[in-house]
Amino acid sequence: MARTRRRVEYRKKTQNRFSMILVGIVVACITVMVLVKSTDIRHKIELKAQEEQLLDEKILAEEERAAEIDEFGKEVQTKGYIEDMAREKLGLVYEGEILFKEEK
Repeated sequence: MARTRRRVEYRKKTQNRFSMILVGIVVACITVMVLVKSTDIRHKIELKAQEEQLLDEKILAEEERAAEIDEFGKEVQTKGYIEDMAREKLGLVYEGEILFKEEK
């Protein structure tokens, strides 16, 4: 009887050790998977941060461009600009104005 009790206790000990080893292996695998995923996520975060910087720079450039367009729009509405364009593009002149053309 004592002999069978020892066998049962021995089996329980070996099963316990085997179970603990399996649990350790599973925990180690999960830890490795979490580390790999975390490095992957960190890399993606860095890429998104760089992309955000590029987009911020583009936004600033477009805001500057919009400001330039607004200024140009105000300039175009002035009488002097309209007169200059009429003279250059259409060749218009005021009444009584004398034009001199070069002979070639």
